[in-house]
Amino acid sequence: MLTEEYQPRRKLPRTLQPPAPAPAEFSYDIVDATEEHLPDVLALYRHYVRNSVVTFDEKPPTLAQYRSRFRHVRKLGYPFRIAISPAGTILGFAWVFPFREKSAFRKTVESSIYLGPAATGRGLGGALLADLIERCTEAGLKEMIAVIADQGAEASLALHTKFGFVETGRMGKVGFKFERWIGIIMMQKSLS
Repeated sequence: MLTEEYQPRRKLPRTLQPPAPAPAEFSYDIVDATEEHLPDVLALYRHYVRNSVVTFDEKPPTLAQYRSRFRHVRKLGYPFRIAISPAGTILGFAWVFPFREKSAFRKTVESSIYLGPAATGRGLGGALLADLIERCTEAGLKEMIAVIADQGAEASLALHTKFGFVETGRMGKVGFKFERWIGIIMMQKSLS
């Protein structure tokens, strides 16, 4: 039995509910990577090597190996971009590298984008891909290829489709990681 002193709480109508706290501001700049950024970029990449099939690397590269890759793509004039927070944290990176090493492929590149866990689902992947496409166009590149794992990379497929990449082929069971076979989906975008 309720006493006069006790009044059950009533849920306020939605219009009288206190507003939800505003999400923390998510800001960043997209800039060219430098060698000084490579340890943080590599730390982010190592997370994907150890925990996902979005890269077929099974062992994380050393800093020396990564530095060599970085120098090679910079020598070719290809973009290597990072998204960096106002506090200096690397939130993600995007770069391209030769699709194949033979000289006739010099205008065709393969793209790669990785986001830090706190940056997923916030539009950063799209911002990095848009920036990468623009930089590749400015560099005189003609074709971008995305090679995407056929398992666990649905967000990457959707992102590339949104930016005009079209599926050009599939290959099943070409990678073996974490005791299972993985295929790839190839997508391509022609640059104007």
